[in-house]
This record gives sequence, C-alpha cells and structure tokens, in this order.
Amino acid sequence: MSSDVLKNLFKKWSDYLHKLGKDIIKNRWLYVLLAPGIIWFIIYRYLPMFGLYIAFSDFSIVKGITGSEFVGLKYFKYIFFEHRNFWQLVENTLAINILKLVFYFPTPIIFALMLNEILNIKYKRTLQTLIYLPHFVSWVVFGSIVITFLSPSEGIVNQIIKAFGGQPIFFMSEPKYFRWIVVASDIWKEAGWGTIIYLAAITSIDPQLYEAAKIDSANKLQLIRYITIPSISETIVVMLLLDIGRIMNVSFEQIYVLANPTVYSTGDVISTYVYRIGIGNGRFSLTTAIGLFQSVIGFSLLMTCNTISRKWFDRGLW
Repeated sequence: MSSDVLKNLFKKWSDYLHKLGKDIIKNRWLYVLLAPGIIWFIIYRYLPMFGLYIAFSDFSIVKGITGSEFVGLKYFKYIFFEHRNFWQLVENTLAINILKLVFYFPTPIIFALMLNEILNIKYKRTLQTLIYLPHFVSWVVFGSIVITFLSPSEGIVNQIIKAFGGQPIFFMSEPKYFRWIVVASDIWKEAGWGTIIYLAAITSIDPQLYEAAKIDSANKLQLIRYITIPSISETIVVMLLLDIGRIMNVSFEQIYVLANPTVYSTGDVISTYVYRIGIGNGRFSLTTAIGLFQSVIGFSLLMTCNTISRKWFDRGLW
C-alpha cells in the first residue's frame, strides 16, 4: 500500500473523527440522555457475547472461560447429528411461533381498528384499560389463572363442556392442545398491550384524508381498507419483521409456567430446554451452542426478510 493511499485513509479518518467530535459537542445533552441506554446495551448485550467462547470449549466452572479446553465444533456436531431431541425442540419452537404469527400478530391490529371506531371517549378508555390490564400481570400469576380455567374438575371451560353433556378434558396434559393454549393465552395477555403502537400510528393519520373519502361516499370498511391500513402499513411491516426476528425465541416464562413433562413432545422449546439442561444439569457448553444457533437463525431471518421488504415494499427496519 503506497504512502499516498495511507495518507488519504488517515485524512478521511481524521475528518470523520473531527466531524463526530463537533457533533458530540453540539448535541452533548442529547448524548448525555442517550448514555444510560448505550451503557445498558454494552453491559447486558455486548459484553456477554464474550461468553460465546463457551460453545467452542469444554467449559468448566473451576477452570473458567479462558482456562477451559478448546474443542472447536464438537458441540455443534453433537446437536446437529447426535442429539435425539434437538430437531424436535426446533420444530416445537417454530410451530408455536408460526401459529403466533398467524393468529396473534393480526389481533392487535384488529383491536386498534375497532377501538378507533368507538366515538364514546369514556367507553373507549374503559375498554382500553380492560384489554391492557392482563399485560401487567406476571406469567406466574397469569399462567395459574389459565391452568385454573382449564382444570378438569373446577375449570370454567370444563364446566361448560359438562353442562352440554360432554366429558372433562385434561387440557394441560394433552400435547395436541398445548400449542393452541400457548397462542390463546398470549393473545389474551398481550394483544391489548400491542394495540398501543397501532393506535398511535392511527392517530397520526391526517383527518382530511377521511373527510375527502367521506365526501366521495366511502363507507367505514372502505375508509379502513383504503386509508387506515395503508397509512399504518409501515408500522405493520416493522412489527412483522421484529416478530420474524424472534421466531426462534418463544417466551421462556410462558412456556416454563404452562408446560409439564406430559406435553414436552409439542411444548418443550429451545429456551426452556436451555434453562433445564444448562442451568439444571450444568451442561453449559451444549446449551450455549444451541443458544448461538438460535440467535444466528433469528438474525439471518431478520436480515433476509428486511432485504425482501425493502426490495418489494420499500419499507423495512433500516
């Protein structure tokens, strides 16, 4: 590399640092406000990445991360070719998240559209509070409520079934029902909270668009179809991409509270398995390798879907 090229690179780097320094000085109070968030991400998101070395070593608590023997791709070969339950875990995780994408994802949008059509402010706020409220209940409590509702002896669902002459169903012990219980309970608990984002997007729509459409004799459904939904489409795409990025990560608290050994065939997912085997049995290297695989797949899906969205819809996360 010639000296002229080095000088040119050094000049560009110096100019960039000088510009960055001037920007920091000019907007110093904004950076001060931003600092706690940056520090949080560094401590809890970036520094833990050094622990990924555990996936490539035979980790021992006594020897520590740096003192453990390096074994390369040993654990990755094991989970891909020898682990008897790994692909079942992947299947369960994907199945639950795909069901959530199909049934949970549209629900907050529908709630937001319905709430937006309510003209009585007092009734609207009361309804909003009622559908938001479950979000503030922990999964430990909410899971207990779900289990009680589905109890074969005292649950309200089985009481209704028995009232119509049916036999009680042990919902929480039947693998075929578990995934649907997870999706339904997630909608019950979180869909109301998810409407906040879409309601905020709807309130930013120019009212003159609705007035012009009404002059042209547009009805309620036409207003929603041709004005409201297209206007919030960018928000919908962003939220969809974020959900796709989390498609390999099911809520640990929810599954841990609701699942039991009888439904592991359809309900045991990667996050609960990593906790049970990694923390419970001390197999840190194995579960770190599984967690790394989970993160790489999620990141790849997010990048791919964002690229497709940018190309075909001109919308994306970045």
